[in-house]
Amino acid sequence: MARLVLVGLPGVGKSAVAHALSERWGCQEFDTDALVSTSVAMPGAQYLRQFGEAHFRERELDALHTALVGDAVVATGAGIVTTAPARELIAREFAIWLDADDETLIERVAGGDDRPLLGEDRAAGLQRLRRERERWYRETSRVRVNAAGTLEEVLERVVVAAKEFAP
Repeated sequence: MARLVLVGLPGVGKSAVAHALSERWGCQEFDTDALVSTSVAMPGAQYLRQFGEAHFRERELDALHTALVGDAVVATGAGIVTTAPARELIAREFAIWLDADDETLIERVAGGDDRPLLGEDRAAGLQRLRRERERWYRETSRVRVNAAGTLEEVLERVVVAAKEFAP
């Protein structure tokens, strides 16, 4: 069983928070996106484009199974909640939904990373994903934490929530 699972939209900081928490707590960290990329021997975005979202979600579910086997902090891909089997697995864990206002997320995803499901208009893409996925983030997590601000600020909010809401 994982120590903590992080869910949320693209750009919310799941990977960065998972890394910082694993260092603080002295445990492993897993990032399902990284696990997928390793298992398919190509970047996840490329695999998604080449083989489609359904195949990507299958690899992602395999990655989630791998990540949940031990004492670890798990950063999930933003879309992992779109499949019922993944939602069921996450809901059995202590999961925190990292969320931030649209302006913060748009700023964070504006450059660099290849995010095919956001499309060309990243602001519209984020708003669409929020509408589609918000209910699943709520359903799979025990608490919602504001992920706006610096990594240290978000980290402290997560640590407080983990102490307050952990089983």
